[in-house]
Amino acid sequence: MWFFASLLPATIWVVLGYFILFSSTKSEGAVQKFGQILAVWVFIIASLLPVVGAYATLSGFSLEETVMRPIHERMHPSERSEGTRPVPNM
Repeated sequence: MWFFASLLPATIWVVLGYFILFSSTKSEGAVQKFGQILAVWVFIIASLLPVVGAYATLSGFSLEETVMRPIHERMHPSERSEGTRPVPNM
């Protein structure tokens, strides 16, 4: 699931990198070199997003188990989890 979720941001980063690379070809000198280097970094970030998404998918990372369940337990404590009650605001 995370792999497919990472494809949309990766696509956005690739399009951004293309526009940076295209606009750098219209400039000259140091600005052109900077644009090319920036475009390469944007393409590297775009390629890392699906890799991280594939790793998260294959490792079994679950947003519910790592993030949502502890928050739910703190907001709605059961009788068994007395130590997880939130501190009242004063």
